Amino acid sequence: MRAFRKTALVVAAVVPLAVGTGASARVPDAQTRVPDVRFVAMYDLGSGDGRIVIAAAQKYGARGVGIEINPLLVAESNASARAAGVPHLVQFIQGDLFTADIRAATVVTLYLSPSINERLKPRLLRELRPGARIVSHVYDMLGWTADQRVDVDGRWVFLWTVPPKK
Repeated sequence: MRAFRKTALVVAAVVPLAVGTGASARVPDAQTRVPDVRFVAMYDLGSGDGRIVIAAAQKYGARGVGIEINPLLVAESNASARAAGVPHLVQFIQGDLFTADIRAATVVTLYLSPSINERLKPRLLRELRPGARIVSHVYDMLGWTADQRVDVDGRWVFLWTVPPKK
C-alpha cells in the first residue's frame, strides 16, 4: 500500500508536467511533496521530446522510460536527459508503443489520439499490474471511468488505476 501511495503522489505531480510548466505553480503542496520514489517506474508512450519523463526525474527523482518511434526524437531526448543530469534515471528507446515491453511500468503517461488510446486499452489492462496508474493528457479512454479528471487551464488530464485481474 505504501508503494501505491508513492505512485499516486508521483501521478498527481505529473499532471502539471503534462500540460506545461505554467500550470505547475498552481499544484497544491501536497501533490508536489513526493516521498521516496524508488518504486515508481514511469513509462511515457509516444514520448516525443522526452519532457515528461525528464521533468519527473529532475523534480521527483522518478525513474522513467520513454518509448518513441522517431529515432531523431529518441536521440534528442537522450541528449536532453544528459544535459538535465538525469541519464541515470531515464532512458529513451526507439520502439513501437504497441509492442514495447511495458510490464514493469507503475505509471504510464499518454498524449495520444483517441483512436490510439482505444487500441491501447486492452494491452494496458492485460500487461500492467493491478494498481498501476494511467495518465492521459487531453484524451479520455472512452468507456472507462476516470478515477480523477483534472482541468488545468482548460485542458483535461485523466487518471485511471488498473483494476485487479479477474
